[in-house]
Amino acid sequence: MEIVGNSIVVAVKHQVSCDLAGEAAILEMTSGIYYGLNAVGARVWDLIQEPKRVSEVCATLLEEYDVEAERCQRDLLALLEELVAKGLVESRNGTTP
Repeated sequence: MEIVGNSIVVAVKHQVSCDLAGEAAILEMTSGIYYGLNAVGARVWDLIQEPKRVSEVCATLLEEYDVEAERCQRDLLALLEELVAKGLVESRNGTTP
């Protein structure tokens, strides 16, 4: 399923994560694989611990970082698609977060 601005995303339950000096370390418990996110990725990770629309996450990032809207959306979608592919995030298109 393609992730778009209206998509709802949330971190999966079968993972544990922690803050490492502003970055995030994530253990996907089914595979036992660790992943790391830089500071901006860690902020996204923090935001999607509860279901959120991609557009909401992007709006928060635009408020907090000096980034152009188009680049923010493009980079956010790429990150979320990668996290979905690795089994760390669930995505659904719908009307209820």
